[in-house]
Amino acid sequence: MVQRLLSWIKAPIIFVLRKPVIRVSKKVSSSPDKEFVFQRLSELYHDIVDKPEPKNGALYEINLKSGTTIIFSDHHKGNRGKSDEFRYAEKNYLAALDYYENKKANYINLGDSEEFWKFNIFSIMSHNHETFEAEKKFVKRNAFFKIYGNHDIFWKIDPFAKMYLWQLYDKAINIYGGIVIRVKYEDGRHIDVFCTHGHQGDKKSDGNKFSVWFVAYIWAPLQSFLEININTPAKTQGEKTLHNKLMYDWSQEQKNLVLITGHTHQPIFHSYSHIQILRERLAEAVKNGNSAQVEELEEKIKRHPSQCNGNGASNSKYKPTYFNAGCCCFSDNSISGIEISDGFARLVRWYDSVGESKREVLEELPLQELRHMFFDS
Repeated sequence: MVQRLLSWIKAPIIFVLRKPVIRVSKKVSSSPDKEFVFQRLSELYHDIVDKPEPKNGALYEINLKSGTTIIFSDHHKGNRGKSDEFRYAEKNYLAALDYYENKKANYINLGDSEEFWKFNIFSIMSHNHETFEAEKKFVKRNAFFKIYGNHDIFWKIDPFAKMYLWQLYDKAINIYGGIVIRVKYEDGRHIDVFCTHGHQGDKKSDGNKFSVWFVAYIWAPLQSFLEININTPAKTQGEKTLHNKLMYDWSQEQKNLVLITGHTHQPIFHSYSHIQILRERLAEAVKNGNSAQVEELEEKIKRHPSQCNGNGASNSKYKPTYFNAGCCCFSDNSISGIEISDGFARLVRWYDSVGESKREVLEELPLQELRHMFFDS
């Protein structure tokens, strides 16, 4: 009865405000600006690598050549209701964390892990106990690195964020805008693996302090209340494609750097959309009359979680400077991530197979080959 009454009260408010808010939302939502995106990425990267005490990140030396590191992004954990994008992917996420915990892996969480644009901290904490407990195992080993995104920037700006994190993990943890993992080689040279969410240059969520606060506490909740589909790169194909291109273009201008982001929910491996690689292989299989391979590739494309429409470039021989972990809330309940283990960088997918969570390697690249791509010898 109370729920029905609230719905009656809410209906006229939505009727009056929805269209004006949509108009304003479209007006203030603009395509990412290349200059500003480049500026913000550069500021964060150089803050981390050039300053003894970075303000928004940290520099680590993790042995990527012998241990295991997993990078997941964009879970958007909510209250397990119908608007919680994570609710059906939780099982695969927990299975993945169990697998990587058994391998004593490092876990880099690239942001938008919690969905604060739709849900409050108390709802998120009460409905995600099992996932926080699984993450806590990495925290106890000092193997958990948490980065904030635009949907969970709450962790950066809320005055009580550290207290809530302590309640979740029984330990104080740092929240970063990004981290750099410096991979050193025997000859003294190195490659920097720069991990950040990827929303840099979004003037609504990466602008001045007031705009960030306003979007986090006023604008996003208002759009959620009015049941407006918030227009982000993860939802809009055109912006997603442009955003990935800007990330790649910036990474190409840097020296000995690999950029790994999330944000767009589109898995990118070897600076290239994985689904585009599948389509190229399919065309080759059709040309060669390999019916078995055609059938296999068509099935992979059909069930591929990426929302990419294949508008990427047609040349797969990019210098490998940009990777995207995808997300942990695909519509088929699968999750994707970047795994670094056994001397390989891999794009992996965890999916449900007859009630059981399984891991699938979609693409892999030997780290030694990556080294040769950056250095002549």
